[in-house]
Amino acid sequence: MKTIELQRRKVLKGALATSLVTLAASWGMLGNIAHAARPQMAFDADDVDGTLKALFGEDGIQDSESIIVKGPEIAENGAVVPIKVTANMDDAQSIAILVPENPAPMVASFDLQPGVVPQVSVRIKMGKTSDVIALVRSNGQVYRGVKEVKVTIGGCGG
Repeated sequence: MKTIELQRRKVLKGALATSLVTLAASWGMLGNIAHAARPQMAFDADDVDGTLKALFGEDGIQDSESIIVKGPEIAENGAVVPIKVTANMDDAQSIAILVPENPAPMVASFDLQPGVVPQVSVRIKMGKTSDVIALVRSNGQVYRGVKEVKVTIGGCGG
């Protein structure tokens, strides 16, 4: 009988903790965190121009050395390509990652809350060699960083 009571208490404590975390998150009390966003029209676009229009409208995009896109020079497995984007700029509001050679170029989009370090790390799928484009919205402007990643078939290095 005592083990049943202890198990019941563990379940109740776990449920209470989960409820408190959920409530704190809904009230914005967990601090500055990044939330994955899903701009559906951008994900549905089948070319880069359509994706850019869905994300940013007609805004001009500027190249920036403040956006660092890290990834492998050669990806032997295009199914899991690690990419890290860092935006060394103040007031970054969002980060989007595109792969122009994929059937659907948009692979990730993140809305950032004020005070969050503008850095994301993801594993993406790439069907073939392509640029990986990181787009960062900051202070009403859109900035771009690019890195080419070569995808090999069967890991042969070429």
